[in-house]
Amino acid sequence: MTESKVQLLLILLDQAYEQPTWHGPNLHNSLRGLTPAQALWRPAEGRHCIWEYALHCAYWKFMAVRHLKGDLSRGKFPRKPANFPSVPEKPSTSAWKEDLHLLHEVHLELRQAVSALKPQDLNQKSGRWTLAEHAFGAANHDIYHAGQIRLLRRMQENISMEGA
Repeated sequence: MTESKVQLLLILLDQAYEQPTWHGPNLHNSLRGLTPAQALWRPAEGRHCIWEYALHCAYWKFMAVRHLKGDLSRGKFPRKPANFPSVPEKPSTSAWKEDLHLLHEVHLELRQAVSALKPQDLNQKSGRWTLAEHAFGAANHDIYHAGQIRLLRRMQENISMEGA
């Protein structure tokens, strides 16, 4: 392999989000085909739903971009509160598609921020972590939550099959 470290980070980000990979469904594929009702389903009271996980991933990609660009001022993430933004008050198919689009757009911003890095930038610290750690942390975060989303989908399927 002759890719640079920056190119390898981009490959990792893409595999975690939307490119085929050996580990199973990535984040984008885990969210594919869900209805708003499925995205809002909770396994128990007080637990997160898939929609919240999608917004959570978008938020942390946004934060990684801030670190990579050296802009740690208070952000302009379009959803509140931080970390686990609330689902829309009136969930709909269009609102779900808009939030999936937000996730995709923030992913593209993350790719752009990583692409702008030079290999010598990767060991530079921003907060507790290096820029490389922010980038591969965002990818690992996607993979982690893709697994949780797949589990929630399977739980819903099992409940549907029991009720049939």
